[in-house]
Amino acid sequence: MQTEVAPAKINLALHVTGRRADGYHTLDSLVVFAGVHDRLTARPDAALSLTVEGPFAGGLAREPDNLVLRAGRALAARHGIEPAAALTLHKHLPVASGIGGGSSDAAASLRLLAALWRLPASPADLHAIAAGLGADVPVCLDPVPRRMTGVGDILSPAPDLPECGIVLVNPGVALSTQSVFRARSGAFSSGLSLPAGWADAAGMARDLACQANDLEPPAIALCPVLDDVLSALGRVRGCHLARMSGSGATCFGLFSTATEAASSAAALARPGWWCWGGPLWPSPSRPLYGTPTHT
Repeated sequence: MQTEVAPAKINLALHVTGRRADGYHTLDSLVVFAGVHDRLTARPDAALSLTVEGPFAGGLAREPDNLVLRAGRALAARHGIEPAAALTLHKHLPVASGIGGGSSDAAASLRLLAALWRLPASPADLHAIAAGLGADVPVCLDPVPRRMTGVGDILSPAPDLPECGIVLVNPGVALSTQSVFRARSGAFSSGLSLPAGWADAAGMARDLACQANDLEPPAIALCPVLDDVLSALGRVRGCHLARMSGSGATCFGLFSTATEAASSAAALARPGWWCWGGPLWPSPSRPLYGTPTHT
């Protein structure tokens, strides 16, 4: 049996910069990954199958065709083989929550099955497949900080990031990305203005506060409890910045250390909220940091 992890993707800032003729929006986003993740295992089998377990498995029960399976079939088709593996997805991240859970799962599926099937899949090959699966899948293939532009297909190095901690809070409400984009109004934004790097978390937060997540206002209009989450994060001692990630409904708080973030997440726990705190994701070889609180 082989295993891959699928860490949570966080948009520290996200500007909607335009809309293409095909209807897809263009973005400019600073993406990082947190040390909490789903886990995907695979073993050889006669056909391709998927079992979903874990605290958020129920959120995928009605999904007719999981992105993990679509990724496996696309990879097999590109290399002219029959897809065959028994996959198990251990779902620890909330569904439809703005932290790229499904996209990260699909990227993990591509990495895992390329290894299991011993395919000569280059990074460019996997990127091409990932781009056909969803806007967030390419950035999740190699889960390190990136600047993501275009429709998610153009990736460039992120600024140098300091050591810091991050808290994730989801109020237990799923938000559809499409509905948030439909609710968005107003002019498009210019691209992000980012320095070469930051010396500490406080400095990074000050610069990021001058940017935005353009999807936050429409998400709050659809899901007013997000105001409560952001207010609760902002009141926590040591929180340098509170903002929503992606299209929501997960919000994050930036802290100077992972220890501060972990203790703050525990203090924020309340019925119906999923909370986690720890470091940013340093390496896909590292284990799960901490245990999410979900009451």
